[in-house]
Amino acid sequence: MWQIWLIIAGLCLVIEIITVGFLIFWFAIGALFAMLISFFTDNILIQTSVFVISSGLLIFATKPLVKKIMNKKETVKTNVYSIIGKTGIVTNEINSIENLGQVKVDGEIWSAIGENNSAISKGTEVEIKEIKGVKAVVAPKKN
Repeated sequence: MWQIWLIIAGLCLVIEIITVGFLIFWFAIGALFAMLISFFTDNILIQTSVFVISSGLLIFATKPLVKKIMNKKETVKTNVYSIIGKTGIVTNEINSIENLGQVKVDGEIWSAIGENNSAISKGTEVEIKEIKGVKAVVAPKKN
């Protein structure tokens, strides 16, 4: 009977490799425990009980650890959102009413509007607050 438990453990490990979650691995460990018990008894009920109980205990015992590892939501800002919070220099006067203005951020020129529709003169150091459509919303940097 130990061969069947070994096959079950192997199948569980293959399924674990294919899936994204970290759940089936504990069934593989439970199957290995059941395989060890099969060396001592031929009773399938005892072996199955060891499989179910050990798998369940391992799942519940490691659930907080797995959640902690899997829920790291450290997102890396990319593309247009990577400039939010950065400092830039106004290259063309920002006039939000006439929809004019540009800033240079990280060597790139962006169309810009002032926060709260404020006007900002050329050469002013600004902070990018958000992105609206294709324009950077900026405010004068406070020193």
